[in-house]
Amino acid sequence: MFHLDDLGYSAFFAEQERTKDDRLKVGRVGLASNGLYKVFYEEGECFADVTGKFYHHVTGTADFPCVGDWVLFEPLPGESKGRIHKLFERKSLLSRQVAGERVEEQLIAANVDTVFLVSALNQDFNLRRLERYLTQVYDSGANPAFLLTKRDLCENVDENIRTLEEIAFGVPIIAVDALHNEGMEALEPYIQRGKTISLIGSSGIGKSTVVNQLLGGVFQKTQGIREEDGKGRHTTTHRELFILPGGGVVIDTPGMRELQLWADGDSAKAIFQDIEALEKNCRFRDCQHKGEPGCAVGKAIESGELSEERYQSYVKLQKELAFQELKEKYGTNRASRIQSQRFRKLK
Repeated sequence: MFHLDDLGYSAFFAEQERTKDDRLKVGRVGLASNGLYKVFYEEGECFADVTGKFYHHVTGTADFPCVGDWVLFEPLPGESKGRIHKLFERKSLLSRQVAGERVEEQLIAANVDTVFLVSALNQDFNLRRLERYLTQVYDSGANPAFLLTKRDLCENVDENIRTLEEIAFGVPIIAVDALHNEGMEALEPYIQRGKTISLIGSSGIGKSTVVNQLLGGVFQKTQGIREEDGKGRHTTTHRELFILPGGGVVIDTPGMRELQLWADGDSAKAIFQDIEALEKNCRFRDCQHKGEPGCAVGKAIESGELSEERYQSYVKLQKELAFQELKEKYGTNRASRIQSQRFRKLK
């Protein structure tokens, strides 16, 4: 038995519930695999698929349910199965571009309030990767926060935090040793009845260990750290929603070897506010920051105010987002030709 409020049901979703069919129940998707969905609802849980009518109205991947979604579904009498009739509008949606050449959105989690961008403080700590994750979270509509794990294995925790603060611009930063349950109390303000958090990051950085501590037991398998690179062995194999004992919901996700962005330029601007501000001070409005007179960006790099690495990360993200937009419009082959022509003009 579950209370919908504990699962994150709010007025935003209640306003969409309107139905006169008593057979239909409100539920939240806890697991999605090959067209089959585990749904939590007031009477328990069951597995469900979408109706034929639902399927024929789908126009893209984003129209299907994913972990965290709210749905109207019909439990089938005498069976632990059901049929999903309706997908509720989402408050937030975390997604990415699928790997490979296809132009397709891969859904990660829906209706998340806070997304924790997880990174280990040992050899895995990588600012450029965290910039990419932050871009995606800003685009999702959820609130970002950084969760730095394995602080017991790091000798310069404060230095890493200060470095991260330079790109975070007010985003909360929490450092923990989840294995020994140290620093975990800092997560309490985010774990409240009716609130949903999610954890994203690369493989083997301790996400499952964090989830286990939050759940008060070993629900996700974890393995030791490889000595050669300081990484844990990847264990989470699917996205799954867990209901926390003290209230609230957590969505764990598999580690990402790479994050191909599915976002727009505005998300990148939110992360690179410092560079955006510098560009406004360039003498020429169309300055390419390649040695032009009066270039504020070049001056900031020369003085050490802006690192070359951060600026190159900004350029790379802008190119990637522009290429994604072109692929959506014209397909991969034509987008590649257009992008090449643009770059030749800039040289």
